[in-house]
Amino acid sequence: MAELLAVPFKKSSDVDIVKPLKNLIQSTYNTEEYSDALTELSRLRSNAIWKIFEKSNLEYLNSYYDQLVSLESKLPPQEVQIPFKWKDAFDKGSIFGGRMSLTLSSLSYERVCILFNMAAAQSALASSQPLDNEESLKLAAKLLQQAAGIFSHLKETVLLALHGEPTPDLAPDTLAALAALMLAQAQEVIAYKCIQDEMKPSMAARVCAGAADLYGDALRALQRDSLRPLWDRDWIPTVTTKQQILSGLAQYFQAAVCQAGGAPGQEIARLTLALKLMPQAKDHPRLQDIYRRCGARLASAQKDNDFIYHERIPEASQLEAIKGAAVAKPLPVQDKYCTGVKDLFEGLAPAAVHRALAASEARKSDAVNAEINKLRDATQLLNSVLASLNLPACVETVAPGSLPASIRGKAAAVRGAGGAGGLRARQAELPALLARNTELLDEAERMLREEEEADNALRAQFGARWTRTASAQLTATFRANADKYRQIIDNAVRADKIVEEKYNQHKESISLLSGSDSELEAGVPRAGGPRADCAALSTLRKLMDDVETLKAERDAIECELKSVTLDMKQQFLTALAASGALDEPALTAAALAAPLTPLRQQVQETVQRQEELLVKIQVLLGVGRIE
Repeated sequence: MAELLAVPFKKSSDVDIVKPLKNLIQSTYNTEEYSDALTELSRLRSNAIWKIFEKSNLEYLNSYYDQLVSLESKLPPQEVQIPFKWKDAFDKGSIFGGRMSLTLSSLSYERVCILFNMAAAQSALASSQPLDNEESLKLAAKLLQQAAGIFSHLKETVLLALHGEPTPDLAPDTLAALAALMLAQAQEVIAYKCIQDEMKPSMAARVCAGAADLYGDALRALQRDSLRPLWDRDWIPTVTTKQQILSGLAQYFQAAVCQAGGAPGQEIARLTLALKLMPQAKDHPRLQDIYRRCGARLASAQKDNDFIYHERIPEASQLEAIKGAAVAKPLPVQDKYCTGVKDLFEGLAPAAVHRALAASEARKSDAVNAEINKLRDATQLLNSVLASLNLPACVETVAPGSLPASIRGKAAAVRGAGGAGGLRARQAELPALLARNTELLDEAERMLREEEEADNALRAQFGARWTRTASAQLTATFRANADKYRQIIDNAVRADKIVEEKYNQHKESISLLSGSDSELEAGVPRAGGPRADCAALSTLRKLMDDVETLKAERDAIECELKSVTLDMKQQFLTALAASGALDEPALTAAALAAPLTPLRQQVQETVQRQEELLVKIQVLLGVGRIE
């Protein structure tokens, strides 16, 4: 039996994955806890791409693949900015470092290439098995079925993962051919085990015929005009030989079935066909004994037929086809290949859960802010009505030569924030900060333009030989970020102008509140107050006390609203695991009902009490109701 064929490996190059992934995790999850995990991931990648020819290469690939799958599911794909470059596995080499390579900033692309190499490593490990004992036969069959499953999986998913034209080794037709080849070789190994185990001839014949059929499928796929240049020159002849040998073995074992069934004519025809199909077997150490026995049995059967049976020998074309038994099956791609190994990124939520958490937090914030805005709007209305009535200033009890408590409180707040001097100092810093940020952004945009111009020039110079991914595609995320930051700067400039106008409008009052108590007392005009023993005044002061109590209650309610938290991660993970999807709005609404319902009731009650207070104040002062 001819040796098994192994698929060549894709080759990559070193790239820094730690820094960009660290920045992405920090911006996405607001955490810096994964520096060590990323360093370990980088080590796993180095092992996976540089130790592919070592005996333990499959372990390296499996370990990196598992961690890569975990991380990929937890990061927004459009934010990954790592240029992964992989060469075509069948590239024979040419100028520009290979006629086929592809660079994409995509964890999906990296996963696809690693998965391809896992299948290649499985085929290489299978081809290295001696196939002379039961354990090695079982291992080779399992590895080849796993490789067939991976190539079949890639055939169905590669275009979706890459969102563009792949290198030839990742083209669906190529992957289909490789899957067919791996499956045929797996059935070949199983057929050899059937022979070694001396299985019933009828079953051995069917298994060998099934292997021949699968090699026929593989041969048709390999011989496609678009694929033939990819393979090593011995692949198609080897597959052709394998198909013929296995067809011959099927005829050999079916001849034994004919002998047992008393059909010497068919036995002779099948033995003759078997010898014709597998002449190479006579020199193969594992098949030469079968070839010798086939010849001996043919001579004996012909002798018996000549002297005893005298049965007509049918032509080969008249023989009933042997129904092949397809024993080998592509094994599905596993969720995880390394058991008992810690997930480096276990603490990060899957991307779907992370998006749901962000949406849930936004939904919670909207609901909380809606209630807070109700409180603040009500308080603003209350303050406006009271200010129009010169309250509470007109009822404050002020000792001679002192300031009302309301003015002293406002002055203390202004001084605590740095006063007019601190505000002017911050305003003075703005032009330099604006210039620096604009300079950095201009320089980044200039570098992106120069890089694209250089790429376009080389593309125009070398034409189809310049196979590098277009600059516009590689730098799309950078340019989008540059546009975003340009918009932020423009918005900041407009906001600065509004702040400056407000300051110029109120700078005299700000300066007065920033001064000392004596300066403030000198700058605030005095006005005669009402009689202290007026009954109406006492009632009005009591109502002002009620107003302050109402405001204090609102501050407490607002603090409770701001303290509302939702821990939806476990609920989302459970929902995702149960059905593969999650209804974030419904889950969030249900979780928000418990903490928000009583607080909403308190907001409604405080707004109602405000309306009652305003009515009392307006009636006491003899004014019409102010809306």
